[in-house]
Amino acid sequence: QVQLVESGGGLVQAGGSLRLSCEASGRTFSSYAMGWFRQAPGKEREFVAAINWSGGSTYYADSVKGRFTISRDNAKNTVYLQMNSLKPEDTAVYYCAANLRYYSTSYHRNEYDYWGQGTQVTVSS
Repeated sequence: QVQLVESGGGLVQAGGSLRLSCEASGRTFSSYAMGWFRQAPGKEREFVAAINWSGGSTYYADSVKGRFTISRDNAKNTVYLQMNSLKPEDTAVYYCAANLRYYSTSYHRNEYDYWGQGTQVTVSS
């Protein structure tokens, strides 16, 4: 079992930055990959970024490439999403998720086994 708790969401102006954190507990953190997804009102949950077990491999959605950075600290059981140059269209609930395929940087939502409760990010114009 893996429990995930996100934090760091909030209200920010366009062009600003936020850093999301997701702390994991339960299964050994370095034994699984992690991803971030987001869901805007009335839309499906979409992939944002993923990182493998070691942090050595990452993958991003085209919409955030160059603006967002995913990273992890296995000593702190935490994955981060640094979000820069935020746009109003980044407004959504952001979820972290654990993928037991430790090597993976998949963008497929159904390949993730555990999910956090989400944290709201609102970007004002």
